[in-house]
Amino acid sequence: MARLFITPREIDYISDITKEITKDVIGQKIYYYRVREDVTQIHDVYEEAMDKVFDQPIEVDARVEWQQSDVRTDKFGYDEISKISVYLHYRDLIDRDFEADQGDYFAFGDNFFEITSIKQDKIIFGQVEHVTGYTLVGQQARKGLIDMLPHGPTEEIYTDPDAVQENFEQQRGFEKNSEGVTMDKRALIENGKLDRPISGPKKVKEDGITSSFYGDE
Repeated sequence: MARLFITPREIDYISDITKEITKDVIGQKIYYYRVREDVTQIHDVYEEAMDKVFDQPIEVDARVEWQQSDVRTDKFGYDEISKISVYLHYRDLIDRDFEADQGDYFAFGDNFFEITSIKQDKIIFGQVEHVTGYTLVGQQARKGLIDMLPHGPTEEIYTDPDAVQENFEQQRGFEKNSEGVTMDKRALIENGKLDRPISGPKKVKEDGITSSFYGDE
């Protein structure tokens, strides 16, 4: 598509729409664990770290492609390995001054994954300087590589309060919502092309039987 028809305003619109889908509709997130290379001890011979040191987890909005587990059976017994792909929005990474690195870890549900590859997703209408996002490929981490308590939501079988997410709140380009700082920006609002939503970030509340949203609360 020619640059004559796809201008910076259209690029901003495409970015904002995909942000809205990711942050205000889907509501999936991962918890990112960055390896502290400056304090992690590396083995002199094997050049591996048995006990990795991590920064505090960072909550990142994402779109997650869950894949079926690969089941393997060998002389040591039964083993189940999961792989997932995680899409991160490019401009959201810029807004948050966040960079993903191969070899770091992330949690989704009660599973932890090591990032095995990071791929650029697509460019927007052939304009090489505008990227839609990055896809992280994660392989389930072996036990002992990262020993952290998972953050919810995890699974219905657990009894902890965060196992099932009962409330979901949008961000909609506001710096804060009731959950705290969002670090969310929408280009058309920042550039003065659109006003901020009058209604603000809306919530979905579960009461065990029904849910409320927009005018239903």
